[in-house]
Amino acid sequence: MFGYQVLGFGAGGAVGPTVLQYLVIAGGGGGGNNINVGGHRGGHGGGGAGGYRNSYASEDSGGGNSTESTLELTKGETYTVTVGGGGGNHAEGSASSIAGPDISTISTVGGGRGGNAPGGSSSVGGSGGGGSNSLAGNKQGSAGTANQGFAGSNGTHANPHYTGGGGGGAGQASPQGSGSSAGPGGNGLSSSITGSSTARAGGGGGGGFTNGASPGGSGGGGAGAPGPSQGGSGSANTGSGGGGSGGSYGGSANGGPGGNGTVILRVPTADYSGTTSGSPSVSTDGTDTVMVFTGNGSYTA
Repeated sequence: MFGYQVLGFGAGGAVGPTVLQYLVIAGGGGGGNNINVGGHRGGHGGGGAGGYRNSYASEDSGGGNSTESTLELTKGETYTVTVGGGGGNHAEGSASSIAGPDISTISTVGGGRGGNAPGGSSSVGGSGGGGSNSLAGNKQGSAGTANQGFAGSNGTHANPHYTGGGGGGAGQASPQGSGSSAGPGGNGLSSSITGSSTARAGGGGGGGFTNGASPGGSGGGGAGAPGPSQGGSGSANTGSGGGGSGGSYGGSANGGPGGNGTVILRVPTADYSGTTSGSPSVSTDGTDTVMVFTGNGSYTA
């Protein structure tokens, strides 16, 4: 007798795993704020971009990493999507992820916070926050997470200019500022996973004293501000960092908030189940279906 294996068939043929391409971006970090204590007048650091992981086509992931491997989803199983929020004033962003049965969880680290003066440090994140500056001298920028993002730059101290460092971006460390110029935000990365090229995950620009504020990085980083003004906001649903606030003798101002993250899933239309939660936007591109999550949800393969 010969043994035979019975294969299941659906409308599209043999039942097998669904190949998933993804882009997962955490929330961006908030910029550093000006605290009017003891005459400190430094500029403040920009927030770092949220961690950035990408498996689409041959595009780069954050931190100089190459394209990640796709996932294989088991039909009928449900996969949970978590979208990280952007950090508020001098606060880190939150993580984003895809998790579920039979896959390794894809998680990204929230962006680091920008430093503030006097003495408030920046923090490590998906991309690191920029350092602050005060009359006490330079404050260090912080590192990004390996394979997710780049470092923020240091604050500068060149009397009468006291400027903040920029937050790191997914595609570039913040260039170091000098003299009257604060560090700009590091650039983000562009992806065409939705069918059109869009830049995301730029770092926030560093703030200045009376001038010298710097722009955010490409991909939605918030601009740094001159004193005493609030830093610019990271663009919504890009995971970009907020801009650092400007310093002054006589006032206080908040850092700009980081942008919320996003999770984008792309599957062959022939395998798309149509079962989601969390109200993602759904579109088609060529032979694939694309789901863009801007809040928590799920997909059942």
